[in-house]
Amino acid sequence: MTTSRTPPLGAHDSDWHAPVLVAEVCAALAECPHVLDGTLGGGGHSEALLQRGHRVTGLDRDASALAIARARLAAFERQGTFMPVQGNHDAIDDVAALAGERFDGILLDLGVSSRQLDDDARGFSFREGVTLDMRMDADAPMTAADWLNESDEAELAQVFKEAGDEPKARRLAKEIVHRRARRPFATSDDLVGAIRAVLGPRSGPADFARLFQAVRIAVNDELGGLSRGLVTLRERLRPGGVMAVIAYHSGEDRVVKHLFRDWSTACTCPPRQPICTCGGVALGDQVTRKPILAGDAEVAANPRARSAHLRVWRRAAAAPPAHGGR
Repeated sequence: MTTSRTPPLGAHDSDWHAPVLVAEVCAALAECPHVLDGTLGGGGHSEALLQRGHRVTGLDRDASALAIARARLAAFERQGTFMPVQGNHDAIDDVAALAGERFDGILLDLGVSSRQLDDDARGFSFREGVTLDMRMDADAPMTAADWLNESDEAELAQVFKEAGDEPKARRLAKEIVHRRARRPFATSDDLVGAIRAVLGPRSGPADFARLFQAVRIAVNDELGGLSRGLVTLRERLRPGGVMAVIAYHSGEDRVVKHLFRDWSTACTCPPRQPICTCGGVALGDQVTRKPILAGDAEVAANPRARSAHLRVWRRAAAAPPAHGGR
């Protein structure tokens, strides 16, 4: 693929965190002329792909993020190589502007931008006095406060265990139910207080970040949406197309790992069945058996890269129909 002339960049270059694993993403998508960046964010990965001559459709459900990325990539949009679209990658079939569109490559970077996390109005932060919101889509009906106040104890415990890797998940759930009976949760202080009560005075920012992230994942149905969205996006890949996904959380990476493995397996018969009777055909193959991780130099320059896991899957050149609901 030829490299296009790089348009001058503006004041928006530093508005967002540095994108992670850029060289690795560009290598994975090198043979993909038209790429869907399903998590446009600040436009860092899209910019790198555009500079290398790709055509990019950038999708983001956050209107403010989309506006900033459009400003950053305005020169490419004028050239006709970049098309911004507002919508959610896990519901791409509902995005009218992309009806019937298929792509040579698809990229998802599942991290939440530091701009969003640092904006107290969005309610992601555990800083003192921040309203518990955490909605990725500001028009969504349920806030973090709603979820904490309305979920039953079992659901709370399950989320803190599975999405928060919290050994004391049941105790934390019980503490939240006890506290909200006296006063509904409204701000970050309420959740931090419950966490400290269960984990003790030595709990700190790392614990708060992990458990606030679990609430965010639940509020936005991120794991369920990811699983459904990947299946839908797979059908938007042209035969031989490539899907690259960067995950930062163990739960997200587990979803991606299992789906890519299942799609790359022909037989779906029970493991103990001696003879295959399903007639299954692999939908594609795993380009990466193990995740690609950032090197020491990148982690030193960009600490958030430390938890990034890039997995890559390629759809079969003659795409077979899906079997068994995969």
